[in-house]
Amino acid sequence: MRECISIHIGQAGIQVGNACWELYCLEHGIQPDGQMPGDVTVGGGDDAFNTFFSETGAGKHVPRAVFVDLEPTVI
Repeated sequence: MRECISIHIGQAGIQVGNACWELYCLEHGIQPDGQMPGDVTVGGGDDAFNTFFSETGAGKHVPRAVFVDLEPTVI
């Protein structure tokens, strides 16, 4: 299985990263709280989202990403 980790640095990187992760969630049907909708089955065909998301023990999908900035108001 392939796994990608995204690293977003600085204000511009974080803004682009937020837009990317919002798009990834929309494309793979993952809700903003990390939950999959009830009508989507994990392991049922397209598991491409596992490349970008890690599943926790509670069933939430967490992005494999690091956001770094010295200014805390950006994050």
